[in-house]
Amino acid sequence: MPRVTIIETGIVPARSRERHGSFPQMFQRMIGAADASIDFGVVSVVAGEPLPDPRALEAILITGSPAGVYDEFDWIAPLEDFVRKAHASRIPTVGICFGHQLMAQALGGVVRQSEKGWGIGRHIYDIAPGNGVIDGAHIALACSHQDQVVEPPRGARTFMSSDFTPHAGLLYAGGAALSVQPHPEFSVEFAHACCEVREGKAPDDVVAAAKASLELPLENARLGEAITRFLVRGSTLGAANSQPSSSP
Repeated sequence: MPRVTIIETGIVPARSRERHGSFPQMFQRMIGAADASIDFGVVSVVAGEPLPDPRALEAILITGSPAGVYDEFDWIAPLEDFVRKAHASRIPTVGICFGHQLMAQALGGVVRQSEKGWGIGRHIYDIAPGNGVIDGAHIALACSHQDQVVEPPRGARTFMSSDFTPHAGLLYAGGAALSVQPHPEFSVEFAHACCEVREGKAPDDVVAAAKASLELPLENARLGEAITRFLVRGSTLGAANSQPSSSP
């Protein structure tokens, strides 16, 4: 039975957690819908739990977080080292939102707060052809972020992009690690709640447009299924996806 270890880097506020679950629970639902045979472990670094040796794990998923990768929390540097060890050992690893940014930074990329402001609501991303992860030309997903990867690590390939988020999905050199900025684990209701949290922080018109965008469907299952396949078979994607490139 495959086992995915989820690294929890953020805590859903209590009121939302009662209704929508924790970030690990959201991912368990998403992955379980794609493959019910997968087992899970959870390590909450944000709650002070120690990281295991990544070389002893079968597959790793790093969640989103309200934190920034440049914040001085004492668990960020050890998590970056954890990512580097997992990458060196070709352990299938996936990062989402904060996890995307942390993986990119840990492996040599650059992350910063974007001058474009808040990305919230439903965004549409272009998919690079022949990427080996997900098919199709476009995908619609919820996002909730202000920080962005502005320079991918050397050898990483951008496989999802948009005008707002040029490096929304990265496949790293070696083919055993990938990360994405949007949230395939978010339900429409939770994505809407994330928009409400930005009221007073993001411009009113941005929040209103984000809420309205969520009236159109999200394509969570497509990316959720691709991530699940990657976690189970990530190390077998082959050398075709490890050529140095930072653009589709």
